[in-house]
Amino acid sequence: MKICDFIACSDFPCLDTDKNCFLVPYAEINPKDIKIIMISEAPPPDKKDYFYAPDNPFYLQTTFQAFRDAGESISTVQDILDLGIYLTTAIKCGKTQYAISTDTIKNCSELLEKEVGFFPNLKVFLLMGDVAIRSMNYIWKRQTGRKVIPSGSTYKLRKLKYYFEEKRVFPSYTQTGKNYLIEKSKRKMIAEDIKEAILTLGSSRF
Repeated sequence: MKICDFIACSDFPCLDTDKNCFLVPYAEINPKDIKIIMISEAPPPDKKDYFYAPDNPFYLQTTFQAFRDAGESISTVQDILDLGIYLTTAIKCGKTQYAISTDTIKNCSELLEKEVGFFPNLKVFLLMGDVAIRSMNYIWKRQTGRKVIPSGSTYKLRKLKYYFEEKRVFPSYTQTGKNYLIEKSKRKMIAEDIKEAILTLGSSRF
């Protein structure tokens, strides 16, 4: 199935995003095969740079590098899908400002909630950046009345383990964009999180 066939925004209420950049993953996948969902911030300004775009999109270049840093031999988006990992963004429209407003994160979390619901065998959430963390926290709070990831700097949060309904939750940093290529300390932590997320699938806990 293609997730994009089932996720749509009816009224585009957000004031700090570009609805012309609305993007939901359009790769053909089997939801039952997905064990890890890797959630980044927002789609790129140019749709040609999105994860599932043809040729060599920029979002995929930095994502490939993140997986290679983690010791995985990755050369196509299908290689990532074959690991049971699904790539998406918390916000579905391109952002028009550096920061994304609380209202936008809340609004779009409803689409993300529906998207996450398509994966019955999900075991791990990789939350790549503050927007992804906040978005999933809104979802979990609606569902259970509480957040899973507490407030605090990601650097400190990474030192603890978090779970939602037996699913491991990793608060991490975004792997998309130019900053990823120059922030060596964050690259190292992202690689550690990806590696541990993949290893988690073999844990006896699951």
